[in-house]
Amino acid sequence: MSWGAVIVAAGRGTRFGRPKQLIDLAGRPVLAWSVDLFAAMDEISDIVIATEPEFVDEVAALAVPRVRRASVVVVEGGADRQASAANAIAALPQHCTGIFVHDGARPFVRAADVRAGMEAVRPGVAALLAAPVVDTIKIVDAQRRVVGTPDRATLWSAQTPQFATADDMRRAHAEAVRLGWPRATDDAALLEQLGLAVVVVEAPPENMKVTHPSDLVRAEAIAAERRA
Repeated sequence: MSWGAVIVAAGRGTRFGRPKQLIDLAGRPVLAWSVDLFAAMDEISDIVIATEPEFVDEVAALAVPRVRRASVVVVEGGADRQASAANAIAALPQHCTGIFVHDGARPFVRAADVRAGMEAVRPGVAALLAAPVVDTIKIVDAQRRVVGTPDRATLWSAQTPQFATADDMRRAHAEAVRLGWPRATDDAALLEQLGLAVVVVEAPPENMKVTHPSDLVRAEAIAAERRA
């Protein structure tokens, strides 16, 4: 399969004072870690990055020089993550037969895990990276009263990338808009709603998402381990 990589790197970074995908992490912007990895993978022919309109030029200046073999395009994101992913998916060329969507704030995804997700995909079957939940999870109501404790053995923490054939990924996003599905916080939810089988590919906990400034401390530690 010829894969198109979508990187969702929208958000204004209000917690960080600037977009978190552009802050420095061990000498590289957070976003650059994913761009460098995907640019080095022969399976990936095209990369599309969705970001805020005011950062398109800055993200393009970061990404384009790092990508030699594949095509890379930067597009404007939408009002939420689902819309941003849809904008980027629409910009991928039709020769891409597989599509995966990755959070630009997850800098430490590994090529082996990306390939494991790719290998799980076929028509009607999608995949995502995930990790087993280690904490006990509580279901609470609007008053923060505990109303249930699900079996931890059945719970996985969703990560990215999330993978599908190009036809299935495009159809899931199109049907979500056409039928007015509730807005989704990841693409796997749309693929599930479409009726696809979605399988998890276990990934390591260090495939973390940089969400809060304190996450940078852990991210710097992981980066130092990788350098070593």
